[in-house]
Amino acid sequence: MSFVKITRTRDSDLPLPSYESAGAAGMDVRAYVEHKTFTLKPMDRCLIPAAFAVEIPLGYEIQIRPRSGLALKHGVTMVNAPGTIDSDYRGEIGIILINMGKNDYIVQHGDRIAQMVLAPVTRCMWTESEELGETERGQSGFGSTGN
Repeated sequence: MSFVKITRTRDSDLPLPSYESAGAAGMDVRAYVEHKTFTLKPMDRCLIPAAFAVEIPLGYEIQIRPRSGLALKHGVTMVNAPGTIDSDYRGEIGIILINMGKNDYIVQHGDRIAQMVLAPVTRCMWTESEELGETERGQSGFGSTGN
C-alpha cells in the first residue's frame, strides 16, 4: 500500500476519496457543489471541483475515470477519460463531466462522480529507426482485427 499526502482545498464536509469495497481498484471522488445542486444539460460539460489536492509520488500518476453507473443510467461520463494527474501537479482536482444523455442531470453536493486510481508510470526513451519489425497485422488500421 502506498501513502499519498492529501489536503482539502475548500472548507468542505465531503469525505476524502475512498474505496467502497474490498476489491475496488478505484476510490470514489465526490462532487463539491457550492450551491448544493448543479444542472448539467444534455451535451453540456463542466468542471466539478473535488475539494482536495494530492502529492503524488514521483513515478506515479492518478487516473480519473468515469463511474459506469452514471454512464449507463444517465449518459454522464468524462470528456477526457481517463484523465491523468501528473506527479508534479499540486492544484485542486477537478472532474470534467459531460452529459451525453437526453435529459438534464442534477449533480448534488457529495455525489460520487468519478473514481481515481493510483498507477505506476513507465517512461520511455525513443530509439529512432529506419524501419520497424514485421507483425502479422502490419499496417492494417482500426477495426482490422475483427468487429
